[in-house]
Amino acid sequence: MLVLGIETSCDETSIALVRDGVEVLANVVRTQVARHARFGGVVPEIAAREHVVHLLPALRAALNSASVELTSVDLIAVTERPGLQAALLSGIAGAEALAIAAERPLVGVNHIEAHLGAPFLARSSLPQYPFVSLVVSGGHTHLFRSSGVFQHELLGATLDDAAGEAFDKVAKLLGLGYPGGPAIQAAALAGSPNSIALKRPLLGPRSLDFSFSGLKTAVLYTCFGQDPTGRPLPSLKAGTAVADVAASFQACVVDVLVEKARRALHRTGLRRLAVGGGVACNRPLRDALLVMAAEEGIDLWHAPPAYCSDNAAMIAARGFEVHRKRGGRVVPLSPAPRAVWPRLAWAES
Repeated sequence: MLVLGIETSCDETSIALVRDGVEVLANVVRTQVARHARFGGVVPEIAAREHVVHLLPALRAALNSASVELTSVDLIAVTERPGLQAALLSGIAGAEALAIAAERPLVGVNHIEAHLGAPFLARSSLPQYPFVSLVVSGGHTHLFRSSGVFQHELLGATLDDAAGEAFDKVAKLLGLGYPGGPAIQAAALAGSPNSIALKRPLLGPRSLDFSFSGLKTAVLYTCFGQDPTGRPLPSLKAGTAVADVAASFQACVVDVLVEKARRALHRTGLRRLAVGGGVACNRPLRDALLVMAAEEGIDLWHAPPAYCSDNAAMIAARGFEVHRKRGGRVVPLSPAPRAVWPRLAWAES
């Protein structure tokens, strides 16, 4: 089965062609970073308009790259949620038009669940359940016990800022630009991760939830200080280097993510961990997870960089998996701006 995937949940317009859920024939991504950089983040209305502009050129590029015609496509898969509502609707409208024109079935895909399967694309295999899965990106930081196509038990979630969001905010504080993850990783190369003492927000010895908002505030007051009115000062304290702040902050986030993944493996008793999402591109995080996997004796499936950030290959692969599980039954799309996986209450259990 040849599946055409469409991804427009945020600011990446992506079209991919994947055969049988494992063989990526084409994966075209049109980024909008330059359009949003001056705002320090994604502007939903701009993102939606840019998707409309890039959707058909990306489709033509993908078809040409794979050397196939639209008539060869058996199924169309599109991200239906979660994401920016206007951006999602741009992709869904395009997918519905293509489905009508090509007379092909259309399946809606959950963006987070697609990230869960991204690590397996590099191995050209469908997800091998069960496993613990960690999705860490600009909008999501979630831990799941994944037992089947539709069985993803939420173990832990962010209570405030996602990890990628915290990277963006700290990068903005440091004047490093947008997107924050790559900027902080680059700046941290010249710094010491032990130069600034930042408390790891682990939320208690048993918690699997995440909280990075307080870490951002700790960076603000530890490194910038406060004036007598309580407001943060506009520049770093004397003797504080941007590189050291970046390295210390990055190390703190990495330590938390790795420790929570370790706890989830112990809690579930599973010996396999799959990691995806944009922040999963971070090199120190990848290295730390490899060390943890060796210490715990577990199998680590890590999405390659091309499939970490938002991409349509993972959407097509997930679409194949969902369509096959439903026995070919078509289910109406249900786009929604709300988060599919809720934030958890503060708890120690």
